[in-house]
Amino acid sequence: MSETKTVLITGGAGYIGSILIEELLKKDYKVIVIDNLMYDQSTLLNFCYSDNFEFISGDCRDENLIKKNIQRVGIIIPLACLTGAPLCHKDPWSAQSVIVDGIKLILKYREQSQKIIYPNTNSGYGVGEKDKFCTEESPLNPISLYGRLKVEAEKLIVAAGNYIVFRLATVFGASPRMRVDLLVNDFVYRAVKDKFVVLFEADAKRNYIHIRDVVGAFIYGLENWDALKDEIYNLGLSTANLSKKELCEKIKEFIPDFHFTVAEIGEDPDKRDYIVSNEKIEKAGYIPKYSLEFGIKELIKTYKIIHLKKMQYLNFQ
Repeated sequence: MSETKTVLITGGAGYIGSILIEELLKKDYKVIVIDNLMYDQSTLLNFCYSDNFEFISGDCRDENLIKKNIQRVGIIIPLACLTGAPLCHKDPWSAQSVIVDGIKLILKYREQSQKIIYPNTNSGYGVGEKDKFCTEESPLNPISLYGRLKVEAEKLIVAAGNYIVFRLATVFGASPRMRVDLLVNDFVYRAVKDKFVVLFEADAKRNYIHIRDVVGAFIYGLENWDALKDEIYNLGLSTANLSKKELCEKIKEFIPDFHFTVAEIGEDPDKRDYIVSNEKIEKAGYIPKYSLEFGIKELIKTYKIIHLKKMQYLNFQ
């Protein structure tokens, strides 16, 4: 198969990669995954049937491994990451080495002709101006180590050229490598399991996007490369710039015995508060398909299948 249709994905056994690989194989891409399986996950077994799927057990920080395999591909999607503020705070050295140094390593051996799709986070906007939408030109003011490292990695990729960067809204939805720490996934889990949640910073807003729309945007970017390349795009649902309280109200529509209360004292360590414009990617032709309501119903079914006592294992990937 041509190198132009061969994709290298670091961290491909994770939350997004487990779905992205399926869609790439459907589109006749060859997929090479490098992942150290730090959670002993078996999320990629479904793809072992395919001659177009190759798995390499290894670390994205292994220079020899990256140098050897990057020469075989035309597309690079770096998903390897210590994702989220709590995990990065817990292990800042690993966060730096995976998120930033891992990108430096890719760029060291990558040829200019090789395409890169990079998933950043829109948490880099930090705290936005009240009632003012953050666009791709808005100043970045990340307030967590995770946000700062992702912004630094984005800058490296932009400087290198031949890229598409998606600044992802908070992702939700089911995946073979499930994450329960993401806000919608977490709140629906609490609604199903506990029927109750206490909200801190209840009016703080953020944007949301279904995991399958993230994957859809990656595919759209590959199929429309010349039109979209060398640009940064916010990627979220324009109908879902919601506060935590508004999110809970939406969940309650599907789980009527779910109750929530706003704490008068205490605070959430996650201080993000912003609304996001997704107009740029929409004008470029990509419109998300999956609503927040769809995701809530999907997650309710998901938590009936996954044994609730095992859910803790799935957190903070």
